[in-house]
Formats: sequence, structure tokens, C-alpha cells
Amino acid sequence: MRLRTVVWLLVVAGFTTGAIFGWTTIRGGLSARDNPSPLETDVADVVRKLSIPASERNAKNPFVSTPEVLSAARSHFADHCASCHANDGSGKTEIGRNLYPKAPDMRLSETQNLTDGEIYYIIHNGIRLTGMPAWGEPGKDDDSWKLVLFIRHLPQMAPQEIKEMEQFNPKSAADREEDEEEQQFLNEGKTPEKKNVHH
Repeated sequence: MRLRTVVWLLVVAGFTTGAIFGWTTIRGGLSARDNPSPLETDVADVVRKLSIPASERNAKNPFVSTPEVLSAARSHFADHCASCHANDGSGKTEIGRNLYPKAPDMRLSETQNLTDGEIYYIIHNGIRLTGMPAWGEPGKDDDSWKLVLFIRHLPQMAPQEIKEMEQFNPKSAADREEDEEEQQFLNEGKTPEKKNVHH
């Protein structure tokens, strides 16, 4: 009888705590501008770790870091990932800063301490209830494995590498139009070469 009372009190306390937390969160609004609370962050970390099967967590990267692999992954990252994560992996983009939770700085230990298998799994399968989509086709995904190597390289990125990535960043129609106008303006100052015409 006493054990049943203790269990019942624990259940009631858990529901009460959850209700108070939920009410406080909802009452304050559900703005994506807020940062997740420490409790949300801890719960999300635990759920993410539990959601990755052990066999996937310990999977080995079939690729090794070579200049060719890093170059391919760098352009892929710039084209597909940098809109949220930035070319340098900092997450400091308009989209990345306004997601809930915000895009992580992948140069830091929270990402760098994950196994290759965990990073691959996150890229390939995405994370529910966040802005992180699943990438690649179901099954084997070589591009995602190469991105793992690039993510490992982020803390050592040279400024020149980051600059080179800009050519692969997606551009909107407005950005392309602005580039064309800028190029046209620059070309207007040049006088066309006169052709020699022989009579």
C-alpha cells in the first residue's frame, strides 16, 4: 500500500511539473525567436541520442579525408547546407538564427564530439521537430558521408576556403538580377574596342 502511494505521488508530481512547464511555455508564447530552455535542450539531446540505433552510431565512414573529397564536400555544403549553417558552419545566417532550435555552431564540441555515424545519421535522416531535413536518397548516401568529413574540417577552415564557397551558395532571382546589374554597370565604363576596317 505504501509503495502504491509513493508511485502515485511521483506520477502526480510529474504531471504537475509538466503542466506547469507547459503552461509557462505557452503563456509566454511559442515564438521561434526564443532559445530553448535548458530542460528542452537536455531532453532533445537525450531523445536524439536514443533515436540513433547503436549500429548506425558506430558506423564507420567509408571515405577518407583527401583534398578531392573535401573539395567536393565543400561545394556540396555551400550549395545545400550553408543557407542555414553558413559557409563556416557557425549557423550565423538569417535562416539559421531564426530556426527553433537555432542552427548549431558545428565547429563546437556539441557537434565535433559526435561519432561519424551520428553525424551521418543526422544528415541523412534529419531531426524531427527542427529545421533539419533528411538529405539524400534512402539507402547508401556517399554525399552525406563526405559531408561528415567536411564537418570535421570546419574548425580548421582557412578564410580562403570560406571565400571560395560563395560561388556555390544558392542565389535568389533578386540576387542574380543584382549581380547582372552590377556587372552591367562595371562594363559600361569600358569603351568597346574599335575594329580596324581596311578599305
